[in-house]
Amino acid sequence: GKGSIMRLGKNQQAIEIETVSTGSLGLDIALGVGGLPRGRVIEIYGPESSGKTTLALHTIAEAQKKGGVCAFVDAEHALDPVYARKLGVNLDDLLISQPD
Repeated sequence: GKGSIMRLGKNQQAIEIETVSTGSLGLDIALGVGGLPRGRVIEIYGPESSGKTTLALHTIAEAQKKGGVCAFVDAEHALDPVYARKLGVNLDDLLISQPD
């Protein structure tokens, strides 16, 4: 379909991307578009105890405030529901996967 393959050099117009705040103004600014793109799959990768889960949960809370539906793939089986709730995540509306 349309947009399946294209040349980016021919389109000089900036594409307006709807975003979701990460909950960190500094990171939103550094990303250049004001947050993470809405409606996309986002993978957060980094070393242990680097804040990956906290960043993900803040972003989920912000997306839920805007009426978004979020899924969290808990590959480490370490999601703390009490902590998530404290960060503003609505656990009743969160889709969670804990793969083997």
